[in-house]
Amino acid sequence: MFEKFADLEDKISDLEGRLSDPGLVSNQKEFQKVAREHSHLTKLNDKFEELKKVQNDILENKDILKDDEEDPELKELAKAELEELAELEKKLDQDLKVILLPKDPNDEKNTFLEIRAGTGGDEAALFAGDLFRMYSRFAESQGWKVEVMSSSPVGVGGFKEIIALVSGAQVFSKLKYESGVHRVQRVPETETQGRIHTSAVTVAILPEADEVELNINMSELKFDVFRSSGPGGQSVNTTDSAVRITHLPTGLVVICQDEKSQHKNKAKALTVLRARLLDKVEQEHHDKISKDRKSQVGSGDRSERIRTYNFPQGRMTDHRINLTLYKLDAIMSGKLEDVIFPLITHDQAKKLNELQ
Repeated sequence: MFEKFADLEDKISDLEGRLSDPGLVSNQKEFQKVAREHSHLTKLNDKFEELKKVQNDILENKDILKDDEEDPELKELAKAELEELAELEKKLDQDLKVILLPKDPNDEKNTFLEIRAGTGGDEAALFAGDLFRMYSRFAESQGWKVEVMSSSPVGVGGFKEIIALVSGAQVFSKLKYESGVHRVQRVPETETQGRIHTSAVTVAILPEADEVELNINMSELKFDVFRSSGPGGQSVNTTDSAVRITHLPTGLVVICQDEKSQHKNKAKALTVLRARLLDKVEQEHHDKISKDRKSQVGSGDRSERIRTYNFPQGRMTDHRINLTLYKLDAIMSGKLEDVIFPLITHDQAKKLNELQ
């Protein structure tokens, strides 16, 4: 292990030199790439130095225990400290392995959040709106930006579908485990008998695709324009500003109508389409190399029921890792740390086991 990290400081120094190069600063995309690598190696080096110190302390304490002429009280202290150091060494070793795990190339990307009402009619649409507010508040707490790309509001106040681009640091790394079916159990506002209804909403998390990653052949696209409409079908625009794009080879369809400008709706629709096509390519590749994909946390399988929100009991259950939390009000207000971080930890542990 020591040999593996021997040239870390030289690599960090080289990256620091590149970061101070005015030519690199003018290329923001490359600058951010180098900055991320510098941050990763610095974190790795700091953890390694901490581990080296602990290992040196362990050797010193062992030497004290071996010395027949050493003070008995000092030996007792050394013995007690050795137990603590052994636990710390184990933790630091695990931390290093986690840092060294192969990185998901999408982790740093901005992300499309797609929420669609499933079974349950108006109640499902209302819960789709609740989930969008939940993710928006979590995004705000993380310092992320949320931009609605497309939405289909319904008269009751929810959404049949809403698509938003979430931008910021490590968005995909934290949201990628949210893909799947979210089930809600509660008494709808329209229910007069007080009966609990079960509804479902589908969430899809797609990393934003760069143009260099996915070059779309424009001749394979069909463009349609029409007048956008609001809840209940009423017109919200008197010009043909809404845009529908169909990708002919795959049949994927994207509609954007939130902007008053046809040009802006077209640009947004192309961005969403590019993300969906990249997601399709990546999922097909993943299916080929992983037969047990559905059993993996963060598989992105949109047909898998991943979570239940039980309002009468104030309970949220994540079925993938058997996590149950009785703090539903806090979760729905955007406090998702206690939901997301156990999923990240579980996924890391699974990957570490696969490497052994």
